[in-house]
Amino acid sequence: MKDIKWIYAMLVFLLSEAQSIKSEKIHAAFNLGSEAILTCSNKTWKDMLFVTWNIERNSKSCRIGYIDNGQKEDSCEDGKSLQNTSSSQSYLHIPKFSKDDVGVYKCNHVYKGGNENVEFNVTITVPPRLSSWLETKDNKTVAVCKAEGGNPAANISWSHLGIRNASILEVEDPQGLFTVESRLELLEGMDKEHLNCSIRHPSYLEGQKTLALKPKKGYGSWLYILTVVVIIVFLAGVLFFVLKKLWRRCKLSESSPSKSPPTEDVEEVEPYASYVQRVNSIYNSSADLYT
Repeated sequence: MKDIKWIYAMLVFLLSEAQSIKSEKIHAAFNLGSEAILTCSNKTWKDMLFVTWNIERNSKSCRIGYIDNGQKEDSCEDGKSLQNTSSSQSYLHIPKFSKDDVGVYKCNHVYKGGNENVEFNVTITVPPRLSSWLETKDNKTVAVCKAEGGNPAANISWSHLGIRNASILEVEDPQGLFTVESRLELLEGMDKEHLNCSIRHPSYLEGQKTLALKPKKGYGSWLYILTVVVIIVFLAGVLFFVLKKLWRRCKLSESSPSKSPPTEDVEEVEPYASYVQRVNSIYNSSADLYT
C-alpha cells in the first residue's frame, strides 16, 4: 500500500513536469444489458505510466486503476475491469450495462511525455417514439418528422433536396429524455409520394429508420362542428326546461280563483249559560200549561 502511494506521488510530480496535458468531455450512452467500453486514450501500455478511473454514480464513488509495474486497484468490485485491445490500448470494460452504471466516469491517463484527462457522462440509451405526417398550414404543405422521448437526442434528415424553411426543435424533459421535431416547408409541385425522413439513433442496430410521409387525418373541422352541435343541443335543452317551468307557473296562476272562496253562514251560538237558560224557560212554560 505504501509503494502505491509513493508511486502515485511520483506520478503527480511527473504530471507537473509533463509536456502535454489534454482534457476532454464526452457523452456516452449504452443500451440496457449491452456491453459497454470506454476508451480514455489511444496510447499503448508501452508508453503508459499510470491510468485511473474515478467513477461517481448514484451518490457513490469508487476507483479502478493500474500501474505499469502490474499493481491494480479496484474499489468498485462490481464487474468492471481494465482490459487491453489487440494493439495494447487500455479501456474500461462494463460487461452488462444497467441503470446502476449511469454516472460520471473520469479517466486520468499518464504516459511518457504527457497526460490525458477524459470525463465521460454515461447514460442509458432509450429508443425514441417515431411519427411523421404531412399537414397544411397557411395554404402551404409542411412535412413533419418527430422522434419523441429518446436518449440521446435523435438526428433527423430528409431524402428530398427541394425543401425550404427547415426548422428543428429539440426539447429535453425533466427525466433527461429528448424530443426532436423537424418541420419542412415543401415547394409547390413537389412529389410528396417519394418524400421520407431518416432518423438516426444509437439504439437502432441498423443505424437508422426511414419513415414515409402521409397526410395527417383531418379531424379538426369535424371535431369543431361536433363541439358546436353539442353546445347548441345543451343550451336548447336548458332553455326548454326553463320555458316549461315558467309555462307551468303561469298555468297555475291562471287556474287559481281571484276571489277568496265563500264562507257558509253559521248561526251564532250563544254562550252555554244562555242556551241552558232558554231551555229551562221553555221547560217551565210547558209545565205551566199542563198544570
